[in-house]
Order: sequence, then structure tokens, then C-alpha cells
Amino acid sequence: MDKPGWLNLQVVWVDVQGQVQERSLQLTSGSTLQQGLEACGVTPQAHSAYGIWGRTKPLDSPLQEGDRLEAYQALKVDPKIARRERFAQQGARGAGLFASRRANSKAGY
Repeated sequence: MDKPGWLNLQVVWVDVQGQVQERSLQLTSGSTLQQGLEACGVTPQAHSAYGIWGRTKPLDSPLQEGDRLEAYQALKVDPKIARRERFAQQGARGAGLFASRRANSKAGY
């Protein structure tokens, strides 16, 4: 039920247990990202960045009808380091593009 002067929004975040939470809410037009997050009880200390539709935005960004507000957590492991560690565990023969090649074939084929 749409009311004039109200925005229909969706808020998505991960709680302290690691569960994805998703809420729909209505706020008055002219509301900000911070007001939308506070309406769902998302605390700024628990997250490193905030955004709308996958793009980071400052907390004072104005909201529009149908926006999806998101709270992002910091990465726990650098993806480059994680890849190097996986490669070291698998070994050179078990990883990479040509890991499963035919017997007696040339390297790279």
C-alpha cells in the first residue's frame, strides 16, 4: 500500500551470527541512508561501509523509491593471500588451467 510522500525500501545486512537479514520498510521522502539503517537497528560500529544497490555511499546520502540499502563488513582475509595459500596447499600440478590434461600430452595442451 503506497502512501504519498513515503519511500518503499529494502535493507540487507549480516548480523553478528553471520546470518543475512533482509527487511522491507517505509520511510518519509527526504530520508537518508543513516535513517534507513537506524530504522532496522543496524549499528554503524558493526559494519565497515554502507551503500545503495552495491555502491558505497556516505551515510547522509538521500534515498529514492525502491532503493536497496546494504551494510558491508570488512574482509577477514585478503583475497590475494587466500589464493596463494590455496595454491600452496594444492601444489603446482593440482592447480591452474591445465591441471587435468590428458596423459602423455605436452605441457599447456
